[in-house]
Amino acid sequence: MDKTLEGKHVALVATDGFEQSELFEPLRALQDAGADVDIISLRAGEIKGWQKGNWGKPIKVDVTVDQADAENYDALLLPGGVMNPDKLRDDENVVQFVQKFVDAGKPIAAICHGPQTLIETGMLRGRKMTSYHSLRTDMFNAGADWMDTEVVVDNGLVTSRKPDDIPAFNAKMIEVFAAGSVDISLLGSSSKENDQPRTTH
Repeated sequence: MDKTLEGKHVALVATDGFEQSELFEPLRALQDAGADVDIISLRAGEIKGWQKGNWGKPIKVDVTVDQADAENYDALLLPGGVMNPDKLRDDENVVQFVQKFVDAGKPIAAICHGPQTLIETGMLRGRKMTSYHSLRTDMFNAGADWMDTEVVVDNGLVTSRKPDDIPAFNAKMIEVFAAGSVDISLLGSSSKENDQPRTTH
């Protein structure tokens, strides 16, 4: 088995209402690639997923966000789900934790509604990104160059739209996490694998 991420420590930040497939499938992909992943949340104990309109599987929290140290992690994963990021973005400790990854140029992967939390960092201006389609206007207003495509890679930032995109998302996430930190001085000069015109509305 390929252990591309052997020795990498990844922070996975989520809370109740995460989209079940968008947490468990990327988590499995990271662990299969050799990464050590911590589930970080607002409180200790367990958090519950959301699947097809009902509560789904729980997962144990490894560390609360107020106790987590971003310096101990090499990369950050933000799964989606409508409720999950809406709660996370409203928590000052979460925003500060995520901001430290941005400031250090550490790779970040966010899928579906996950990029909502990134909006609070003010780091999206000029970044090529995607997300769940209903966030398009929010992403534009935050300054992102939003694209309707299954996965967008922009200088250490990996984003995807929905559960159907998970295979492409996982592949690019592992590739980018393996590459490590980026030069934050380059964050204004965005790049993407496949040049596509900006989606307008």
